[in-house]
Amino acid sequence: MGSSFGQTYFISLFAGEIRTAYRLTDGQWGGIYTLATISSAVLLIVFGGRADTVPLSRLAPIVAIMLAGAAMLMALGQNLWTLLIAVFLLRFCGQGMMTHMKATAMARWFVATRGRAMAITNLGYPIGEALLPAVTVGIIAWIGWRGTWGLAAGLIVLALIPALLWLLAQDRSPTGLDGGRGAPGLQGRHWTRSEVLRHPLFYALVPLLLTPGFIGTVIFFHAVHVAEVKGWSLPAMAPSYAAYAAASVGMGFVAGFLSDRFGPVRLLPIVLIPEGIGMFLMAPAETPVGWSVALFLVGVTNGISATIAGTLLPGLFGTNHLGSVRSIATAIMVFSTAIGPGITGWFIDRGVSFPDQGVAMGLWCFALSLALIPVMMWTQRLQRERAPG
Repeated sequence: MGSSFGQTYFISLFAGEIRTAYRLTDGQWGGIYTLATISSAVLLIVFGGRADTVPLSRLAPIVAIMLAGAAMLMALGQNLWTLLIAVFLLRFCGQGMMTHMKATAMARWFVATRGRAMAITNLGYPIGEALLPAVTVGIIAWIGWRGTWGLAAGLIVLALIPALLWLLAQDRSPTGLDGGRGAPGLQGRHWTRSEVLRHPLFYALVPLLLTPGFIGTVIFFHAVHVAEVKGWSLPAMAPSYAAYAAASVGMGFVAGFLSDRFGPVRLLPIVLIPEGIGMFLMAPAETPVGWSVALFLVGVTNGISATIAGTLLPGLFGTNHLGSVRSIATAIMVFSTAIGPGITGWFIDRGVSFPDQGVAMGLWCFALSLALIPVMMWTQRLQRERAPG
């Protein structure tokens, strides 16, 4: 839940005020967001492996301290350079490292019930998505957008960091029938990052890693723009966040159960179908209720993809080097959230509203769902293969 302060849905609530304060167009703000997020993805590749070597009880509070500093910089910064640095740190610490540390730890600690364990920890995202937008909009109206960021920094220091120190005071180590050596992947072994990057299966999965993050980011990033285009108020759109969160929670647990029962590979072709339908519904939506339905369907995909993202890689490549392997996958996800606002903002500046762009995104989701059927069959065949010799 602490990652919320670096997630797009939270930062996007300040988009109007940021654009006004720094005199930015939709495309310029999207470009800054893209540059900061791509930079955070690069840094994540470099430092993501720390999740393999640094105990979570030390690493998590350090990242949270940096996150608090980023929030304070958002509150106090006065020029574009400080805005760029603040957004970079928010994305690296919040969306990047918080998400990466959580998924790596849970995948390593659990095997037989990995899907359900991942679904439980994923609750932090929709809880934040359901609670924070409406509260934050009210606080912005009360104390201003900079004061709200200062309050966020205070919450991280006074609530999040003490909670992490208390909950992680006793470190956990993997245990079980394998004597704590970790769960192997394909061919009964643990794959290193270089080995994963040399295997074509990883690249076959890259489009799936990119898509939910891309669409999930831009649909929240441009919420203010959608309100302006449709003539809606932000408070009227606030219930859509709760609809998104409810769908994400419900389908997260369903996907967790199905992943434990049948394996995450079988879910690959169905992940993006609800999101594709939701994107098609955006343009014709005439009321905030239609927007809520679209976000509900996007939330369905988010719940499934979040669980798969946490269970697929350890199942395929093992857990001993999971931090360094996952850092690549997380960086790809972060990269997708980086290019999204820049690309869609560029089209908005040229007269193509974001709801109209949803048709192309829906078509992409359906095409990729079909392409993932042979990928699923190939992966299942690889899982049946034994190690050479």
